[in-house]
Amino acid sequence: MESYENSTECLSAQEKGLNHVPDYYEVPPSQRPTLNSPFADVPLIDLAGLYEGPTQRSAVIHSIRQACSNLGFFQVINHGIDESVTEKGLAAAEEFFKLPAAEKLKFKSADVHKPVRYGSSLKDGTDKIQFWRVFLKHYANPWKDWIQFWPQKPPTYRENMGLYCSETQKLAVTLTSAVTESLGLTPNYLTQNIQDGMQVITSNCYPPCPQPQLTLGLPPHSDYSCLTILHQNTTGLEIKDNNDNGSWKLVPFVDGALQVHIGDHFEVLSNGLYKSVVHRVVLNSEKTRISIASLHSLGLDEKMEPALELIDEDHPKKYKGSSFKDFLNFLSVNDIGQGKISFLDTLKI
Repeated sequence: MESYENSTECLSAQEKGLNHVPDYYEVPPSQRPTLNSPFADVPLIDLAGLYEGPTQRSAVIHSIRQACSNLGFFQVINHGIDESVTEKGLAAAEEFFKLPAAEKLKFKSADVHKPVRYGSSLKDGTDKIQFWRVFLKHYANPWKDWIQFWPQKPPTYRENMGLYCSETQKLAVTLTSAVTESLGLTPNYLTQNIQDGMQVITSNCYPPCPQPQLTLGLPPHSDYSCLTILHQNTTGLEIKDNNDNGSWKLVPFVDGALQVHIGDHFEVLSNGLYKSVVHRVVLNSEKTRISIASLHSLGLDEKMEPALELIDEDHPKKYKGSSFKDFLNFLSVNDIGQGKISFLDTLKI
């Protein structure tokens, strides 16, 4: 493990609390946020209907189908995770980010293949443009296999984040079942793959930014995963609304709701019927935004392909197969912050 005696010298601009945004954080004028985006019309889906009988389940599945084909994004309530679990998970992340720099920097790495790493931006120091966030990523399924590698401080981190990971993993299986059913596939089409697959927890901290109109917390991108479950403490997430000329819309904050992103691999599975949502993070000058993104995919080397049931003469295969490891290899050699190429672009036939 590396030693950081002069830890403050290793900190990014956002961790140092600068009163200005350095040049290498400024995004091109055409990509800068407006900071007054309208709110997106995001479907709010009550998952309780999945268990209230065939009619109610059918209505929920229909709502999920519409959301996945239109925005690739929706929010869920009555999702089965107790509020105390989500709040303790968020608090665990926040407490980690408040630790002394030397403690956090024990996990610092720009190697995207590492199962536990702390960093800022996307790839620290190598990408042309840096972004105003710090993060902690770690593998989490099954969490008992990975928890020994997670931070030991704060003292309750492993217990509280472990419970959060376990509960979001269960929810991911439920959502996967509903999504595949909404595609006309069987409800158990992928459930075992997701149960045994990868879960990557990314805790994000977006400190107050002195010039939020010049930079972003994260650049426009879609998630490589099948789906992402997001919990946040305030607004800041924006999605691209392709039904409105690709305009940026702010995701409204709904107390108790979790956000669900359709990722690249569900777009691949659906052979293009569903779209992975392109999103970014905008900043503000006063609040610190904390979020936990739980990304769920197949096993590290397991490739996602378009479902054969969704391919015919009128709907030829549109995507090549790929795995989570393929995405990591792509990320390690490409600067996705520039917006010139996405992982999904490389999969399209």
